[in-house]
Amino acid sequence: MAREKMKIVKVPGKNNKHTILLYALSTCAWCKMAKQFLKDKNLEFEYVDVDLCNDEDKEEIRKHILSKGGVLSYPTMIIDDKILITGFRKDKLQEILEI
Repeated sequence: MAREKMKIVKVPGKNNKHTILLYALSTCAWCKMAKQFLKDKNLEFEYVDVDLCNDEDKEEIRKHILSKGGVLSYPTMIIDDKILITGFRKDKLQEILEI
């Protein structure tokens, strides 16, 4: 039996200059603020609520974050598959995303 694919939610936005992947927790206030900030800035992004994933997906996410030099803390954003931001850092996001 094939396992279900990780649930990645795509949020449309007019600004799609950057590829933004947000790893979040469904119950985390900072994660909710990060999602709202991206929506308010009309940025296209994808997110995964890690706490709602199965163990295999959680392990995949863990490896992905660590491979980028991150720590297991949420929210974690990976921009253009190169830049990793841990926590909700509005200043850093504005600088990197040129908004």
